Amino acid sequence: MTAPADRPDSSTTSHTPTPGLYGWITHTDLASRDPGATKEWAAQVFGWKFMPPMPMGDGEYHLFAYAEQGGGGIRATGPAEDPGALPYVHVADAHDAFAKAVEAGAEPVQPPERIMQGVTIAIVRAPGGVTIGIAGP
Repeated sequence: MTAPADRPDSSTTSHTPTPGLYGWITHTDLASRDPGATKEWAAQVFGWKFMPPMPMGDGEYHLFAYAEQGGGGIRATGPAEDPGALPYVHVADAHDAFAKAVEAGAEPVQPPERIMQGVTIAIVRAPGGVTIGIAGP
């Protein structure tokens, strides 16, 4: 699994990290073959609330919230990517958490990348093969 290749314009989008949620899964990225259908289904079945979609190079990114402290986004699958989910764990510092994860035996998948003001993400494959996202300032 990979994070979206084309991101929203980071100069106009920002996020303020929430202290006290470090270690929580606060964002889940859903890769779908039909993001619109997945969005409608999740809204109907789970009552998820969606923000206006953000344009991306290969479609739209549909941000959702299921609680004040958690949510995620639905996007189109990339080439040769299977549909799936990628949880992101909220951390105090994405660069430090990525280095600590790799030092503890994780395989680096995507090094830390700032995607907007206040948000840096990285992806690792933990021992056992589980892919985990890291998100923080």
